[in-house]
Amino acid sequence: MKKGFTLVELLIVLAVIAALMAVATPVALNAVATARANQVAQNLANLKSAVQTAYAVKGLPADKTAAESTTYLEGYISTFPNGYKIEIDTGTKNPALATITYLLEDPTVTAVQKQNPEVKKIGGKSGIEVQLMSY
Repeated sequence: MKKGFTLVELLIVLAVIAALMAVATPVALNAVATARANQVAQNLANLKSAVQTAYAVKGLPADKTAAESTTYLEGYISTFPNGYKIEIDTGTKNPALATITYLLEDPTVTAVQKQNPEVKKIGGKSGIEVQLMSY
């Protein structure tokens, strides 16, 4: 009698492995999407905290160019993440309104909102934003 596996046994093992992969792949992809949304929500929260701290210590930026540059946040955040934009209203209407916008389209707005309820979709644009409360 020969030792080894029959063709039927090998096909059954391959079918079981394929079934396990079919179940595990969507779960893994969902975990990656959730992690990305969590990262975006945390970055928005960290940038919000940095802007609030910089405003409390330094005061309002001198002009719109200074407000939109990352140098305004030097010393308050170690590295500025890619894909984010900060706009601080330096006008007389609402001089302490800051808007932090995530410009990339990776996670959905609803996925990020589950992590950070302050997040909202920008009207008419693709992106996610969080507005800081005015002081």
